[in-house]
Amino acid sequence: MGAYCNDTVSFPPRYDVVSSRDKHIHDNLHGNIFIDSLSLKFIDTEQFQRLRELKQLGFTHLVYPGAVHSRFEHSLGVYWIASQSVEKLNSYQGMELGIDKFDIQSVKLAGLMHDVGHGPFSHLFEREFLPQVISGSNWSHEQMSVKMVDYIVEEHHIDIDPQMLKRVKEMILASSEFALPRSSSEKRFLYDIVANGRNGIDVDKFDYIARDCRACGLGCNFEFQRLMETMRVLDDEICYRAKDYLTIHKLFATRADLYRTVYTHPKVKAIELMVVDALVLANDYLQISSSIQDPAEYWKLDDSIIKTIETSPCPELKEARELILRIRRRNLYQFCNEYAVPRDIMDNFKKVTPHDIVCSQKNGGVMLKEEDVAVSNVKIDLTRGKDNPLESIHFFKDYESDEKFTIPDERISHLLPASCQDMIVRVYSKKPELVEKISEAFENYQLKTYGIKAQVHSTPTKKRRYNSCI
Repeated sequence: MGAYCNDTVSFPPRYDVVSSRDKHIHDNLHGNIFIDSLSLKFIDTEQFQRLRELKQLGFTHLVYPGAVHSRFEHSLGVYWIASQSVEKLNSYQGMELGIDKFDIQSVKLAGLMHDVGHGPFSHLFEREFLPQVISGSNWSHEQMSVKMVDYIVEEHHIDIDPQMLKRVKEMILASSEFALPRSSSEKRFLYDIVANGRNGIDVDKFDYIARDCRACGLGCNFEFQRLMETMRVLDDEICYRAKDYLTIHKLFATRADLYRTVYTHPKVKAIELMVVDALVLANDYLQISSSIQDPAEYWKLDDSIIKTIETSPCPELKEARELILRIRRRNLYQFCNEYAVPRDIMDNFKKVTPHDIVCSQKNGGVMLKEEDVAVSNVKIDLTRGKDNPLESIHFFKDYESDEKFTIPDERISHLLPASCQDMIVRVYSKKPELVEKISEAFENYQLKTYGIKAQVHSTPTKKRRYNSCI
């Protein structure tokens, strides 16, 4: 499926001949990425090429126009950094750790295939859409990635060691709640490279943080290369120099900044709420959710489902089509206001629903209905919920020492955040003329729940009056 060409364009990636067995791709983030022959067999399948049709950041490009990069590029990037990581460990500690070619190839393939089962529109598909159409859905793209790897091997008759295949699938699921029993208790550190369930430092984050920052035109002061150069395995765990503590903190802080300013930007969330509503409306007719357990059908599902809805003349898709047209014409759900959940009640926080807002409206005038209101409960953390991920990371003093230890925050700086999690509640009006009414109901809800208006300021008068006159 992959086309091999000799042009000099660096974006999107291209293939060039390196040897009779290997190829290289020029990536706009990492430069030349060398691809081994076994990995190429997976890349050159229609199932992997599907990742070209999945934007890494879903609909973020409608707010940040440069964010049009795909899961394909990201997967190649993770493959390359995973390869570099395990090669560096092999170079520095290979004899001591017993790293062999089997280990190196397994890590590389896990990096390459970790997102091959991802759904359309970033995480919207599994976190927002599926729970609305399948009660109690716990479907995950990691599990589908594992199914897709098996399907590709069988469908394309790829000759791969069964034990290697098993190891690759274990590594893909290593940080998820569906982690498989390890085929070996040895070399546990290898499972922390691609998807680190132990402390969250992995090459998946290394790539998407750097790639997303570049695509959105944002600065990125986190340098993953420094960590890769200085990491060391102690007691079967990847550890880092104590002097790199703040570098690691920047990893998690940069990720949190991306969540706040990019991934959960108020207009991005408005668009996502509209897309979810459109997909739910279209699901019965298009059976969008029907293929999520069958790799043979699932690989045909990508971001183009939106174009299918938008251009279909079918009357069954009329309501969904109108929502997509509203997005095209920038007639979005209107952001009313937001507040950060007070820290002292965050542990017992219950998600706010449209029902909560509607029940808080005052009598008189237009009466709100639940279908008029959209609510987004946004959680932002440092990867470990309310816990500080750095407490799970082990450090070492220098290369002469074999002792590993954790470092409490207060030993480093008193400027580091005291809380590692934010919860933000945002309310939107699906109809512009209801912004004022919904804003008032939202304020009433805050007063009723917390005894204060938790929002920073009231909805601007100009916004209320402008929308009420439309």
